[in-house]
Amino acid sequence: MPADIINIVIAFLEGFALIISPCILPILPIILSGSLTGKKTRPLGIIVGFIIAFTMVTLFSRALIEFLHISAEAIRNTSLVILFAIGLIMASTYLTDKFSLLTQRLTRVGSDIHIMNDPDGGFWSGVLFGGLVGIIWTPCAGPILAAVVVQVVLQQTTITSVLVVIAFALGAGLPMLGIALLGRHIIQALSYFKLRAQLFRKILGVIVLLTVIYLAFFSAVELPFFQTNQDKKTLTIQSIVNGLDNPYPAPDIAGIDAWINSPPLSLQELKGKVVLVDFWTYSCINCLRTLPYLKNWYAKYKKQGLVIIGVHSPEFQFEHTLNNVKNVVKKLDILYPIALDNHFVTWRNFHNAYWPAHYLINKNGEVVYTHFGEGAYDITENNIRYLLGIREQGEVNYAEKSYFLLQTPETYLGYARAQRFASRESMAKNAVNLYSYPVDLLIDRWALKGAWFAYPDKVVASSVGAAVKLHFSAKQVYAVMGAPSHAVKVQVLLNGQPITVGRGEDVADASVYVEQNRLYSLVNLQHGDEGVLELVVSDPGVEIYTFTFGSHAANH
Repeated sequence: MPADIINIVIAFLEGFALIISPCILPILPIILSGSLTGKKTRPLGIIVGFIIAFTMVTLFSRALIEFLHISAEAIRNTSLVILFAIGLIMASTYLTDKFSLLTQRLTRVGSDIHIMNDPDGGFWSGVLFGGLVGIIWTPCAGPILAAVVVQVVLQQTTITSVLVVIAFALGAGLPMLGIALLGRHIIQALSYFKLRAQLFRKILGVIVLLTVIYLAFFSAVELPFFQTNQDKKTLTIQSIVNGLDNPYPAPDIAGIDAWINSPPLSLQELKGKVVLVDFWTYSCINCLRTLPYLKNWYAKYKKQGLVIIGVHSPEFQFEHTLNNVKNVVKKLDILYPIALDNHFVTWRNFHNAYWPAHYLINKNGEVVYTHFGEGAYDITENNIRYLLGIREQGEVNYAEKSYFLLQTPETYLGYARAQRFASRESMAKNAVNLYSYPVDLLIDRWALKGAWFAYPDKVVASSVGAAVKLHFSAKQVYAVMGAPSHAVKVQVLLNGQPITVGRGEDVADASVYVEQNRLYSLVNLQHGDEGVLELVVSDPGVEIYTFTFGSHAANH
């Protein structure tokens, strides 16, 4: 709970700091112009409407965009066009008159929009005005959507994330309210401006136009990101942070097929130790990104009583093979015990549902803290140190993290979990079929071309030149692939051209050689963006299981 409160306070302060951000410039003149007319309560209504609309659009934007298959850049550009049109209307007496005539002929909704120019409008007219401004401005703001990016991307929208967004919106809205009230007071106090309200509105309209032009062509605003710099953080160990309200006895580690780096272990014999159970699988990019932290904790705290057990619960069939896991453990230099939970017995004992998942167990054998997914590394280390009895302050270094708001979700190609498949032909189950690309491949969609055999968990190329195309939004793109019989060259194209700039670490000369079943890094852009990735195989036999995506700027 304390961490949640801190996040809410930080969100409010970040929202308040928007007053000095370029993204706020287009709407300040609009809000100021709208607050100059109507009753004294109208400015307050404008800000209330803005906050409500901003909050709702932010919380539901990802679901709406995925449903409509609209790109983030298209939404941002559309919003800039609307803002530009508003600026034109404000700057032109002729357009203002025409707009007023148009709104008078619309339905009640149109009448509500017309009250933006209603000289007698009060609080509720302000709410409608501010709501419209909030809706069209939110996609333009870029990084301001950061408040709930982590929760939205990880599909963890909770009451806390709602409060974070509201706090952020309040922080952004309060300075606007002050500007609106101050501007209104100045206009009413100075008869010169009062008599020239129309001229003042035109000036504000020109300011809107200029700032929209700046944002569209000169500001280089990237697609929405959330970034936090956690470099050199000092841990003050006082208590368990975000611990479970009701700790419970740790379930058994059972049904293990094999152990690596250790003889078989049981939690009963580990009482008196602090144990961190990590559920992972080696083709999971999120799991791989947590490994540096786990390895670091094991090196730092092993002698002080920390035991880490990596429970390897495989997602794909090839991850069941002991030698495959051994090779990965050796390659990644993992020194702590690894348990192969091929039949998911331990997974079910813990009622687990995630890769990665961390369960922290105290010396009495009780689970006292859990964390699912990436992140919260400082909190996890704090809790490890607390359970070990380390009370002095400790400095930890965590690299900057960034999360891409509209990142393409993990994409499975096997027919059992295939989604967003866009080839003209339906996927044939357990059979070879000839596929072709659609005329237009929408965002987050993928398609096959040529001969492919579809299994429940993968597709296998059945002809030379067979290809797969993916329209993605992300910074990094990975694919779980393999070619069991022999290494196969796969050409990698980005936006129709052999990839050069932005290639992943497994790509050389616009190609990747696929052999062992593992995760391959294909794309690594400078920042989150949209792109069309195409893989073209040189020989049959290439297996593709899934595409996964990332947006991390750096590793630990």
